[in-house]
Amino acid sequence: MENGGSRQATMAELQEVQITEEKPLLPGQTPEVAKTHSVETPYGSVTFTVYGTPKPKRPAILTYHDVGLNYKSCFQPLFQFGDMQEIIQNFVRVHVDAPGMEEGAPVFPLGYQYPSLDQLADMIPCILQYLNFSTIIGVGVGAGAYILSRYALTHPDTVEGLVLINIDPNAKGWMDWAAHKLTGLTSSIPEMILGHLFSQEELSGNSELIQKYRNIITHAPNLENIELYWNSYNNRRDLNLERGGAVTLKCPVMLVVGDQAPHEDAVVECNSKLDPTQTSFLKMADSGGQPQLTQPGKLTEAFKYFLQGMGYMASSCMTRLSRSRTASLTSAASIDGNRSRSRTLSQSSESGTLPSGPPGHTMEVSC
Repeated sequence: MENGGSRQATMAELQEVQITEEKPLLPGQTPEVAKTHSVETPYGSVTFTVYGTPKPKRPAILTYHDVGLNYKSCFQPLFQFGDMQEIIQNFVRVHVDAPGMEEGAPVFPLGYQYPSLDQLADMIPCILQYLNFSTIIGVGVGAGAYILSRYALTHPDTVEGLVLINIDPNAKGWMDWAAHKLTGLTSSIPEMILGHLFSQEELSGNSELIQKYRNIITHAPNLENIELYWNSYNNRRDLNLERGGAVTLKCPVMLVVGDQAPHEDAVVECNSKLDPTQTSFLKMADSGGQPQLTQPGKLTEAFKYFLQGMGYMASSCMTRLSRSRTASLTSAASIDGNRSRSRTLSQSSESGTLPSGPPGHTMEVSC
């Protein structure tokens, strides 16, 4: 972390660009102005984009994307969703691009040592120091979920909550490595990354969404950089999470995974290692490998309940969703196979409160 003279050097190297997002606007809504910054850290430069202005006594929402994506291709469908506007108008948000993943990023020179996921996590304090933000609510997908979890373990006082989509907290075992190497002999890097992002059913179906993301990754001008991020993800260390142990996430956590998604088993295992009184587990049906792309409405609703449980979304804010979408999270709900608990969630949805469940119980919802 830089201060003093080095802080001034960092400021001198800061780049700032204003971007006006092009997206459909709600009635009475004005365009959001985004400010994109690039700041030096001990592990190289990192780019991040800030939307909105800091709100008193509220954390920033900080996102981190998965391999093969950047903040726009990973999170834009979610944060541009109409009902999400009730959330983002109440929080400043910071979208982090992993080094070399930002739009227009130059290809790293041959032999460049890309940061490990632990080092990428260690870049976050530099971002928060520059912005003068004290706390965050993290939203991460895949590799980004791991990075935010690693950051939360080393800086627990600065993380108020985490939404972790498709997290795999484990290092690759020998069997995983063998399978990865064999796959690498017959599959290209883009195909391996697509297999990480989406289920085999989705890839076989070759929907418009799959075609779009296959094209994005296959023809990415920074594909060499993407491969470096991919290698860092595959070389990640075990988070060593332990329920009731010294190493655990101390903040409220919402785990999210699609039913039949590539990382379903890993997320289930992660759930078993976290404090059940602080953890909600959302398994989303018909969402595939990237719920934030395929089911932004349901994920927005779950995020609102999560924030409300933290005391940041008053009942009055739970308007259209709580009235018209009550059944969407509960129609196929199953909490440890207990149907009565799904009815409890439905009743809580109608009243606009987060169903926290009894102490010692991890809420699992299939929607």
